[in-house]
Amino acid sequence: MKILFKNGIIYKDGELEINDILVEDEKIIKIGQSLEENVEILDCTGMHILPGFTDVHVHFREPGYEYKETIKTGSMAALNGGYTNVCTMPNLNPVPDSLENLNVQLERIKESSVVNIFPFGSITKEEKGIVVSDIEDMSDYVIGYSDDGFGVQDYDVMKEAMTRAAKAGKIVAGHCEVKELTGSGVINDGIYAAMNDIPGIPNSSEFQELERNIEIAKETGCHFHACHISCKESVDLIRQAKKDGIKVTCETAPQYLLLSELDMSDDGRYRFQPPLRKLSDRLALLEGINDGTIDMIATDHAPHSEEEKNKGIRGSLNGIVGLECAFPMLYTYLVKQEVTSLNNLIALMADKPKEVFGIGSEIKEGNNAEFSVWDLNKVTKINAEEFETMGRFTPFDGKDVYGKRITTIMRGSIYENKR
Repeated sequence: MKILFKNGIIYKDGELEINDILVEDEKIIKIGQSLEENVEILDCTGMHILPGFTDVHVHFREPGYEYKETIKTGSMAALNGGYTNVCTMPNLNPVPDSLENLNVQLERIKESSVVNIFPFGSITKEEKGIVVSDIEDMSDYVIGYSDDGFGVQDYDVMKEAMTRAAKAGKIVAGHCEVKELTGSGVINDGIYAAMNDIPGIPNSSEFQELERNIEIAKETGCHFHACHISCKESVDLIRQAKKDGIKVTCETAPQYLLLSELDMSDDGRYRFQPPLRKLSDRLALLEGINDGTIDMIATDHAPHSEEEKNKGIRGSLNGIVGLECAFPMLYTYLVKQEVTSLNNLIALMADKPKEVFGIGSEIKEGNNAEFSVWDLNKVTKINAEEFETMGRFTPFDGKDVYGKRITTIMRGSIYENKR
């Protein structure tokens, strides 16, 4: 493949500029103005050419739960959302808690993935929080370690895991949740829960374990990454930890930036963990993405079957899909509303993950051609029935948004928007 992308508004080195990009096979050969080549030309006038996004928190369900998602459908969903790099969580069967188990997943990735996948190994054996996984054996093959979905409750177990991960030079990504405080809670302990007599989950279930994990990171020197933070207290803790020089980073997800408990209804599309919090928490998260406290946005893409998600708030499993609607939703309701800048949004979805995890795509001569082309003036409607993912449940279904992906370039192939 040799193709010239003409007159695109290119995000390069943190700035937007109008340029041409010449791609041959899998590489960016040349970037400049008024390039002339006797090749196929894609006119990108008025369109944005953005680096492939990186999502450090997705669930592709394979091996073990292919009825929810597969590596192929998950990675196609990533491409459809403009993502070229993803990190998969270890909620699998077998759990990647040893090199033997991890190899099952690695073989499937090699066979089926159309994006770059970087798997997490589990922190503990079978994610049960009791025995630390084979940290050292897996270190060359994983992006880090996480027991996502399960906060590691035992202090000594988490300390051992962070100590060993630090020696291996790897990140520990923590789902911060004190199970005793969550109890039988379903959604946030707030207005909606009280009005509908639904058991609530307090902010303390998140920030108390986060506080503990920050202390362990300080003691061990491990780089600790907090998954999907959702409340003001977590933002405050991370802000202070960074000031104190502790190796702590974090992510939040689109739903926590765009919604609060006031937006909920009795629908499985609003059942995820952590839950939607108060408006004051949402505002604290927005402040965090603008002042650098929050390092990146990750979708926590977590597909389930229709049967598992059609039982309302109380009966549905936790988890929603997000890869295919994240950027248009964030662009429409944050950038267009002047809550943050386009450059900052791209940084949160591409530059910052690369800085923290060492993975990702940049639009530079000599680099692999991994980018997407967007018409940000095009108004479309989020339609979950047209997603590539097998999951269909998102609170953003039916929303009108600015931003249509025209194509994604990955591994020498062009993945066009078919709709």
